Amino acid sequence: MLIDRTFLLRGLVCGALLVGAACGSARRREPLSMPVDLDQRAERGRSVFMAHCHQCHPGGEAGLGPALNDKAFPTFLKKFQVRHGLGAMPSFGEKRISDTQLEDLMAYLGALRQSRSVNGGK
Repeated sequence: MLIDRTFLLRGLVCGALLVGAACGSARRREPLSMPVDLDQRAERGRSVFMAHCHQCHPGGEAGLGPALNDKAFPTFLKKFQVRHGLGAMPSFGEKRISDTQLEDLMAYLGALRQSRSVNGGK
């Protein structure tokens, strides 16, 4: 039986995302109140985040969508999630978020996560 590699890859990624999401806390936290020190790339990523992500993940924390700050997913999985969506999350193709904007967004998410851990989050 021959399995399509794309189908297999999507299944593995979805499984990894579901396992990782199950490891997060169900507790809803307040968004970060301290300013986050951002470089230029992360600052551009902040703009992308505010335009496309903030509505469901306010400040990177849980809202309509799950918290992003407490998940240590590798960047390629986060990019896959943005591009392909999963569950209630819509997909954001290159027409909505360019590859450059996606890289900027990943820099911003990294800065949020780093700031959260520095400021006492788990």
